[in-house]
Order: sequence, then structure tokens, then C-alpha cells
Amino acid sequence: MPDQTPTVIRPVAEPRIVDAVYNHDQHDRIVRLVREKGPWEMILAQHFSSAEEVVATLAGALPEGVTPTFDMFLTPNFRGTLAKYGSCLYPEIEDCFLNQKFLDMVRGYWKADYASPDNMLFNINGACQSHDPAHVDGTTFRGINLRNTPLYMLNTMGKSGLFQKWQSKRAQIVTWFYKGTIGGGFTYWPNGQFAEPARVAAPMWNRGGVVENEMMFHRAEANGPIDQRMPKGLALESLFGADPDVADGWQITTGGEVIQKVPAQEMRLMLHWAAEIFMDYAELKMVMEHTDDLTHDQVFDTFIKDLRARGHSFEVPSDPIHDQGFIQLLTNVYDTGSPRIYPAEAPGPHQQQLAA
Repeated sequence: MPDQTPTVIRPVAEPRIVDAVYNHDQHDRIVRLVREKGPWEMILAQHFSSAEEVVATLAGALPEGVTPTFDMFLTPNFRGTLAKYGSCLYPEIEDCFLNQKFLDMVRGYWKADYASPDNMLFNINGACQSHDPAHVDGTTFRGINLRNTPLYMLNTMGKSGLFQKWQSKRAQIVTWFYKGTIGGGFTYWPNGQFAEPARVAAPMWNRGGVVENEMMFHRAEANGPIDQRMPKGLALESLFGADPDVADGWQITTGGEVIQKVPAQEMRLMLHWAAEIFMDYAELKMVMEHTDDLTHDQVFDTFIKDLRARGHSFEVPSDPIHDQGFIQLLTNVYDTGSPRIYPAEAPGPHQQQLAA
């Protein structure tokens, strides 16, 4: 457990819920691309090299003595990248990424002068359980970001509060397409993880939110028929793609074998567009000219100094960014605590277990 009062994490402003985020043609082109360019890998497989790294991204550390495994977090949830490093990877949807409407919305959200599109991805799944108590997205910092640092470390840096001077200002436009009637909403904690949550309920088609997900705990709710949420044969290497036998159908495969058919009605698609924000020209210039960037040496020197000031005794690892013992120590010390209140319609993982 943390050895100090947990940090309350809240965004720069309340999320702004919007409708008709994409036009019909844009949505059609994105879905066609997802069908044609798949299949797509599981989120776990893309972002984490150990179960300890998964724990470090979530709200709430595991109980003492519990050794995490990937199986604890395995869900049929998959991801693809549409734009990265400020560039759209698929010219046929470039207008979706270089989106004037989106830029106007995120500048207004921050009350900032400048915004630059950074990346765009999607999450896709059929019926799916949620083991996520809530999480924040990977915070980025000047000089330290997903290009050179694992997701769990970015999250830990953000939760620690030690690196706020270098934290990037960011905003996202998150949009959901889901016609199912069982679960599938979005829960978020705009006033901090210990306050009352808010919720966008399904079905939600082309509905979205302007958010700062690096500084707001949130979770995708479980969705679809309960008996279909964990297909037999699901593994870290499973893939999600178009069903060649059904015009609008989908399927999950493991090792080339189909383990589940997913009808269009139960497919849940989330589009995640992100931009970097600059309050004024001076901040834009500082970021782009890298005049005040963090280094990994600074990061670990800061962590080590703070841990020792808190009274922790440990041997400094030779590879701290991947050392599982050090990851666990960081998680235990800088864990901000789990949300304590969930909507009655979307209970947290522990509440689900009690209900079962």
C-alpha cells in the first residue's frame, strides 16, 4: 500500500460529451480500413512485457503476496494504430486525423492557443469482460514518452506527482460505436478517483467525449452476453479481424483457428484521437526546441532519491525500467488508490466477483 495520502487525479476540465463526432463517410472508411488491414493484436500483447507492468497502470495495487500473471488480465480486447508520431498511417482517412473540428474542440477545452494532432488508434472487441478497476492513460513528458519509455513507467511518473514541471498538456477525443444493449458504457471520475463517477451509457453510436485521459481515471465497462465474454481458447496471441463469411461480421482467432464469431450487433469500436496542447507560443517553442527535456537518468535519480527519503531500502537495479522487483516497488509506493464508488449499472471488478 502507499505510504502517504494518495494523490487525487483529476483533469484540467470536465469532459465535454458530444454527438455526431464523425460524418457517415468517415465512419464507413474507418470501418472498411479496420476490416481490410486486420487482424489486430490484443492490447495486452502490444503494450506490456510483464504482468507487473499491467498492475502498474491500474488503480490499486494487488494484495501483498499475490503474484500477478497475464491470465489475470486476459480479455478479448484488441487495438490498432491509425496515426502515430503526428502522421496518419493510412492516406484514405487522413481527413479524420488532420481534423479541423477536433483541433477547435481541444483548444477550446484547454483554452489554449495551439494544438497539434499526435496519434489516433482504435480499440475493438465483441462480448468482453472488464477486469479494469479504472486507469489513466500513459502520461507523457518533455523528453519522456511512448517512443522511448514503457506505458507503465509513464503512468507511474504521472501518479507520483514528481514530474509535473515536465508533463505534456494533452487532450483526446474518444468516440464510441456500439449498438449492443448489454453493458458497454464508459465510466469516468472527473472529480478524482474517490469522488462520484459519471457515465456515458450504451447504446452509443458516434457519441464521444473531449477529455484529458492522462489525468482522469476511467474504464470501459463490460459488454455483451455474459457467457460470451471469455471465449474458450483465448490467449495473448489471439487476433481480432473480419469474418470472411459474413459481410459485416467479425471473428477472434488463436493460432489460425476461429474461437469466436462476433456479430456486428455485438462489436464495440472505440476511436481515440489525441493531440498535444500548447498554451501559448513560448510553450510551443520550448517543447519543439527541446530546451527543457527530461532524461531517463533524471527520472530514475528522482525516483531513487524520493524512495530513500521515504525510508525504503533497496538495491538499485542495473536495468530499472524492466526490473520486475523495482516495478513492484514503484507500484506499491506511488499507487494512487482505486475508485471507491462505481455506478450501480456498472459495478467494479471486485463487486462483480461478489455478485457472482
